[in-house]
Amino acid sequence: MKGFNTIVLLVLANVFMTVAWYGHLKFSENKKFLGMGLMAIILISWGIAFFEYCLQVPANRIGYKENGGPFSLLELKVIQEVITLVIFVLFSLIFFKNETLRWNHLAGMICIVLAVYFIFKK
Repeated sequence: MKGFNTIVLLVLANVFMTVAWYGHLKFSENKKFLGMGLMAIILISWGIAFFEYCLQVPANRIGYKENGGPFSLLELKVIQEVITLVIFVLFSLIFFKNETLRWNHLAGMICIVLAVYFIFKK
């Protein structure tokens, strides 16, 4: 159950972080954001990222072996990276229709998934 909870929290955290990091790139399509300066955009993104931290920190605490969780520190990091990649790809395909996913992107992602395999291999 701790492993499942960790994964769910990491997925939710990465949704917030992806929106914080890349969502502002779509602000130009919304008239409310057109005149905002860079500092305002940074503060908005920082506010969104706050929720990422509210989920990421508990996920790592729950999931970490030394706190009674099922994952080593390295395993937590690799899980988080794969989740970040999946969330980012979905986000970019849904919200940025002009982005294309090419074969070399897929090859790179396969390498990252293979890293998960090797990290978890006993």
